[in-house]
Amino acid sequence: MREATTYTMQHGYYLEDLSIGMQAVFAKTVTEADVLMFAAVSGDTNPLHLNAEFAAQTRFKQRIVHGMLTTSLWSTLVGTKLPGPGSAYMSQEITFLKPVYIGDTVTAKVTVAEILADKQRVFLNAEAFVRETLVAMGRTKVWVPRRIATD
Repeated sequence: MREATTYTMQHGYYLEDLSIGMQAVFAKTVTEADVLMFAAVSGDTNPLHLNAEFAAQTRFKQRIVHGMLTTSLWSTLVGTKLPGPGSAYMSQEITFLKPVYIGDTVTAKVTVAEILADKQRVFLNAEAFVRETLVAMGRTKVWVPRRIATD
């Protein structure tokens, strides 16, 4: 039997462990601090996200959370749960459907939709909800390592 190492104890799913329909979920309430830190890190200082007076004049009537902050929760899932540590994000298609506001709890979900074993690629359907409302959806492509043979 193979000895557990820090690497093996941290590793997520291997390609061979995945099957169509597997899901993972993560929820986070988006705070004022999250929006400010995302603006600082990303450089996206659009007043729609940061200035209440500006945002009040828009169709949203108040500040909205950066769409990319909302959908970054899919990266949380890919990197920590499904497939998890050891996998690498390759691409993301996104459709934004509804705004997210500061104080909303976003529930992100990914579902294994397709596995291309020969290329070590996995496609995940990605969704983000606020309560029961779908606010964003997309398709994620992830590289997933194979299990190392231990003969």
